[in-house]
Amino acid sequence: MPPQRATTVAERLRLMSGELTAAERKLMAALFANYPMAGLGSITGFAREADVSTPSVLRLAKKLGFSGFPAFQEELRSELSAQLQNPIAKHDRWAAEAPDTHILNTFATAAMENLSGSLKLMDHRAFDAIVGLMADRKRKVFVAGGRITGAIAAYLVTHLQMARPGVSLMPSTPTVWPQYLIDTDKNDVLLFFDIRRYDARMLDLAASARERGATIVLITDQWISPIARLAVHSIPLRIEAPSSWDSNVVPLFLAEALVAATVNASWHETEARIAEIETLSDSERRGK
Repeated sequence: MPPQRATTVAERLRLMSGELTAAERKLMAALFANYPMAGLGSITGFAREADVSTPSVLRLAKKLGFSGFPAFQEELRSELSAQLQNPIAKHDRWAAEAPDTHILNTFATAAMENLSGSLKLMDHRAFDAIVGLMADRKRKVFVAGGRITGAIAAYLVTHLQMARPGVSLMPSTPTVWPQYLIDTDKNDVLLFFDIRRYDARMLDLAASARERGATIVLITDQWISPIARLAVHSIPLRIEAPSSWDSNVVPLFLAEALVAATVNASWHETEARIAEIETLSDSERRGK
């Protein structure tokens, strides 16, 4: 177990560097190259970035004193939150030579304030309830997004498919939605990302899915999409930025937090699934 005075993952790694294997040193280098963000994606993505195996990531997390990869990520997110709340840490992360009015600084300030404000207003019970729905393998999960947020929806689906079966991305073409709706029932979940300017077609999709008994979940902005009136759970986020477009930093953060929490809720099943996916991927790479 790392010494108690090691309060961050980076400190633990530095203090234990002499005890790390070659693969673990590769992981340390990959994490330090983009700290702490490099460790906040999927476990397979982190392993791939360091050119090591997924079990190597698990072994490193446990060597650092964590129960598993979800706990390791939870600590990294806690550190990131502390950085965002600390004005000195904020300034150090910005472009050192840029004036206060430079777009890098103004955009970073807006993104940090959006995250801080969203977290202060976050309904943790709603978040936990959404995680419970997504972790329930008896339910199919469908995820939909708009013209911009569709990329976040796809990102969430990619990670959830690593963690559990029965996860699908709703296509951006409304003409094929009926082919997905016909497979939904009262046990299923349809999660929407919908920020201004709201997509009226997705409101129709939500209404149709609700008629079939599906549970509607909404990730939206502070002005709140009309889909909220159909949703069992809604999480509004702050998205304004000094730009012609709204910022998707906080929606992406929430998507990653949902993945991490969902994985943590059913880690034993997820660990076995990831291991099997890795085995299949290795076989494909070898042409077997």
